[in-house]
Amino acid sequence: MGHSTDNRFIDRVLEWVEYVAIGIEVLAVAIITIAIVYATVSFLSARLGHRPEAGAYGLYRRRIGEPMLLSLEILVAADVIRTVILDLTIESVAVLGLLVLIRTFLTWSLVVEMEGRWPWSSESPREGKPSSQIVTPE
Repeated sequence: MGHSTDNRFIDRVLEWVEYVAIGIEVLAVAIITIAIVYATVSFLSARLGHRPEAGAYGLYRRRIGEPMLLSLEILVAADVIRTVILDLTIESVAVLGLLVLIRTFLTWSLVVEMEGRWPWSSESPREGKPSSQIVTPE
């Protein structure tokens, strides 16, 4: 195998990895978009229906918040792939670290907002029960 053949193979692999990272980012955006559309339609039908639901707003926030948490984790995965495989420099690692810190803060903020507890806490102060025992309306 010649040296130029090795370079072409590596270039193809790197191009494939870039497409994978983009695909992962598109997946995260699709999850957020679908969640917002689904949650909004459900919320509007609950509020404008014959019998408006009292907990519709909380359910709406949860239906948007949970997919947002998942999407943030997926976006971090895409950033890690892109940084480690495609652009492993001190600057890119620093940018990755900053993005992970920002997304971690956003994740913590969403958990506090949705569940009324810190992510590392097992009990919800709103209910006085472990979050795994809290029953939420579907």
